[in-house]
Amino acid sequence: MPIYTQETTLRVAKRYNNTKRPYLLVNPLQAKHLPVSPSEALSMMKTLGHLLCQKYPNTKLVIGFAETATAIGAAVATCFPDPCIYIHTTRESMPDVQNWVLFSEEHSHAVEQKLCAETLGVWFHLSDTILFVEDEISTGKTLINMVQKLKQQFPVLSEKKLVAASILNRVSPENITKMEDAGIQCEYLVKLPQVDYSEMVSHIQVSEANPTEYIEPHLICETLSELELYDPRKGVNTKTYTQNCLQIAQEFCSHYTTSLPYGASVLVLGTEECMYPALILGDYLEQSDNHLSVRCHATTRSPIGISQMEGYPITSGHKIMSFYETERNTYLYNLQHYDAVIVVTDSLGTHIQAMGSFLSAIKPYHIPTLFWLQGGRHVWYI
Repeated sequence: MPIYTQETTLRVAKRYNNTKRPYLLVNPLQAKHLPVSPSEALSMMKTLGHLLCQKYPNTKLVIGFAETATAIGAAVATCFPDPCIYIHTTRESMPDVQNWVLFSEEHSHAVEQKLCAETLGVWFHLSDTILFVEDEISTGKTLINMVQKLKQQFPVLSEKKLVAASILNRVSPENITKMEDAGIQCEYLVKLPQVDYSEMVSHIQVSEANPTEYIEPHLICETLSELELYDPRKGVNTKTYTQNCLQIAQEFCSHYTTSLPYGASVLVLGTEECMYPALILGDYLEQSDNHLSVRCHATTRSPIGISQMEGYPITSGHKIMSFYETERNTYLYNLQHYDAVIVVTDSLGTHIQAMGSFLSAIKPYHIPTLFWLQGGRHVWYI
């Protein structure tokens, strides 16, 4: 089993104009802010999953946190025997869902989070252990807020073993005690020391990500198949969800990537909370006979400062229109030239404006081939 350390999993960036928490812990293996081999990202996530499966083999419910831990939670859930349910929190509007548990992530750029509660009561009864998965846990306050809200609506949760798992953990002994008092145990891959990260980034001069203009996208749209990408915001059987992502990846590749040259460089880009399907597609491409050089990361709502200072992780950035809400900005960091880019999104709206904004961002990198895989069913391309 691979061993992960602070050196391999931690870079420190400065948030842009965030007074609540001026720093951001960036994991270069997470496939969120920085491009990375999808197999390396999945290996790290599944290492955490195997550790947890050994300790809590009767887990039947895994809850991931949006937006940065959606893929981690899904990959962790695959390590448990079927049936295991995976669901993640969201910040998206979902009019067809009536029952939500609302809670706050107070330090975040987007404070309000919610968890679909339509079937939670049933799933809580079926699992001895409830596993909450984050990318990093700093104080445990968000988890305590969430668990308090959940217990109010679902008293059965007080009878369950609650586990907070993360790649990185820097919870102080005092806050560990607070979590234990709330009935929450901590598990992690890497324990970080108590360091003042705010002070660490205080001297760094950063700039905002570059704004983008609109480029009229002349796109061809085709229907890939009758498949639809399942939505883990409502809860999914983990095995079925992974098979769904893989089937879509296979279908897409059989139609659209066979002409890529041997050894071509490919970026598979997820959108905001939609990260796991992009990793599954990226991993499938990486294992192809064409020996493609594949990288994955994702757009994010998080505004991070840009700096050319030696050792600083975020060296370039673009502010683009969200694929989910056209009035919302999202960000894309550390772009570079690729032979092809595949955008993977579960947004069902036809956001041509967002694609036009994205085209503006990638224009300086002279990328000849672009695909937009939408909802598992539709493919747009130039």
